[in-house]
Amino acid sequence: MKLIRHLSPAGPAYAALQPDGSARAVSGDIFGDFRVTDQAVKPGKLLAPLQPANLLCIGLNYRKHAAESNNPPPPHPVLFIKNTASVQHPGDPIEIPVKLPSTKVDYECELAVVIGRTCKNATKADALNYVLGYTCANDVSARDWQREGGGGQWCQGKSFDTFCPLGPVLVTRDEIPNPNALTIKTILNGEVMQDWNTNDMIFDVPTLIEFLSASKTLLPGTVILTGTPHGVGFARQPPVWLKAGDTVSIEIEKIGTLTNPVINEPVS
Repeated sequence: MKLIRHLSPAGPAYAALQPDGSARAVSGDIFGDFRVTDQAVKPGKLLAPLQPANLLCIGLNYRKHAAESNNPPPPHPVLFIKNTASVQHPGDPIEIPVKLPSTKVDYECELAVVIGRTCKNATKADALNYVLGYTCANDVSARDWQREGGGGQWCQGKSFDTFCPLGPVLVTRDEIPNPNALTIKTILNGEVMQDWNTNDMIFDVPTLIEFLSASKTLLPGTVILTGTPHGVGFARQPPVWLKAGDTVSIEIEKIGTLTNPVINEPVS
């Protein structure tokens, strides 16, 4: 099913989208027992599908992206972490940092995996049983902080507020039996910048879950960003950086399109 999180009169709530475009209220805990009710709802403002317990991110996980980054394929998944406060809702703006400035803000389309129950020491064979579902992510990255004069700080460069848009829906795993067979794109101002397939991952989704859960407990609500394909802005000639006035969309087969405008960070 396709779940949305929206702002209802009573606060954030979940609803299930129906084939005819309508929505029905969801009762219970999506990380426990929940059900789709018969109550029709008119969704309010669309929110990120969840507020993650953790944001675990994998770098250099597509073969062609590793090559364009001038790196060999890594022997193990490359892990970094984004601040959970970096999550942004569909349709809300990505803010170019001004107070602690960056002039090299980049886009990255990514498949996001949402863990549905406590996961420790999963095997590749049973790894997908721990998955609640999948959504689109944009791993927005300040390359000058991540790669250059900022000191090579991956977590700093990727954790500015608004640097992790998620959405627009959470698609449960039964609708995507193979997460490594999906087309994935970034579209910037109507131009396709990244267009590839999740089958190019060096470490597929079950392998990532097995690797991560071998050393740490994956709590319900953990989001795993699985890496980005080639075509990122820093690797282009000349480089392409996000700027105020842009619109960037992440499109993944069977999930949908996550779109966000780009603005300069408001200065109070």
